[in-house]
Amino acid sequence: MKTALRWLLAAFYFAAGVIHLAAPAPFLTIMPGWVPAPHAVVLWTGVAEILGAIGLAQGVSLPLRRAAGWGLALYALCVWPANINHFALDMARADGGLGLAYHVPRMFAQPVIIWLALWVAGCLPLRRAPA
Repeated sequence: MKTALRWLLAAFYFAAGVIHLAAPAPFLTIMPGWVPAPHAVVLWTGVAEILGAIGLAQGVSLPLRRAAGWGLALYALCVWPANINHFALDMARADGGLGLAYHVPRMFAQPVIIWLALWVAGCLPLRRAPA
């Protein structure tokens, strides 16, 4: 199951990276105003997602896979302000935007995605305490 989740997460990040590069406009609209060079940031986040996905997909190089796991976890942490900003902007719209049914699960999913990147990459070995 761990391998399947690793491949699924790699595919998710690869697709997200391609979308960031091919269609950056939606990501620019949710970027907090304090982020410098927003267009460059969106493009570089796409590159980071693609490289992280490639690293995560490595079956042979455990150090590369672990580096990708840490990188993607940190990436997900760093983009969280954009998700929070999107939540605030969307909920301030007269029509409520995408609504709480979209944004609340997304907020709770972010720490899960961070943990998942670390777990599937082998950065968090789960061991049982000796009995």
